[in-house]
Amino acid sequence: MSLAWALDRRSILKLGLVGACAALRDVVRVRRASAQGAPAIDQRERHLTNLRQLTFGGQNAEAYFDRAGTRLVFQSTRPPFGCDQIFTMRDDGSEARLVSTGRGRTTCAFFTPDGRKLIYASTHLGGDACPAPPDRSRGYVWPIYPTYDIFAADADGGHLTRLTDNDGYDAEGAIGPDGRIVFTSLRQGDLDLYTMDADGRNVRRLTDEPGYDGGAFYSWDGRMIVFRAHRPKTREDIDEYRALLARSLVRPRALELYVMRADGTGLRQVTRNGAANFAPFLHPNGQHIVFASNLHDPGGRSFALYLVNVDGSGLERITYAETFASFPMFSPDGRRLVFSSSRGAASPRDLNVFIADWVA
Repeated sequence: MSLAWALDRRSILKLGLVGACAALRDVVRVRRASAQGAPAIDQRERHLTNLRQLTFGGQNAEAYFDRAGTRLVFQSTRPPFGCDQIFTMRDDGSEARLVSTGRGRTTCAFFTPDGRKLIYASTHLGGDACPAPPDRSRGYVWPIYPTYDIFAADADGGHLTRLTDNDGYDAEGAIGPDGRIVFTSLRQGDLDLYTMDADGRNVRRLTDEPGYDGGAFYSWDGRMIVFRAHRPKTREDIDEYRALLARSLVRPRALELYVMRADGTGLRQVTRNGAANFAPFLHPNGQHIVFASNLHDPGGRSFALYLVNVDGSGLERITYAETFASFPMFSPDGRRLVFSSSRGAASPRDLNVFIADWVA
């Protein structure tokens, strides 16, 4: 079983000889790392069993199941790329393949309901190079690159089609069971949630309060949407938010979780802890949300996975064995959890994809 991304003809053509050689070196490193055995589970991680590591080295994140629960699409920074590109792999980590263009920076990929296509956001129309990282000299910020647009492609990366054509940020897309896409856009001057058809038509705005609404996902049955939001309340906070947004930046200092119906009605706030809570996903039972948060760390630097009821009760920490865990997603049957983690990292910046059986 090959745990490195496949060097098929399409990948070699995208990368060129130098890039393919760098990727081949990565194959050797991956096979050596994967031979080290199963990762350990902390005794407090009672909801996790049969933990497996699917990627080895580099920065791998936002791995999301298809509706069959047999494949994952994820973003990765690995040789020869200087920033994230989109890959797919089997749910055992095999058959990893590059499916994005290899140009610009990409993020937030998701399979269509039939698994034949996928979507992702990319900056490649704004230039082949990775966009410049943000200036963090005055505190930690996230970049909101205005060159991000959302694209659809075949599951192998072919037939790339642009879905958004807007002067500003369009990204963070996810797809419901009816094929409709929820995403974040700056098209009306604020970072709000919108939905659109699979072909990019019939765009509809769902949120309109000042602040950053993002990271939205449909529930597996398509009835609900869960997301995280930074909604400044004081004049000082609103002014800071708008000043940063004018520079294509946001500061993820306080993010709370929300749920609403798929049409945007019935909005409810779930968390009220003042921490950076993000990457929420609903369990198929519709009663629980798994998410990442730094609420346990007074310094705000480490993140773990948490579980909470949709009414905000029953908060429970899930992971303990790393300094960073995030981007959790339940499989469609609710029996497995995939997430990204620094657990057992070979270098300080490594982030890998893990999958575990879920114990309720």
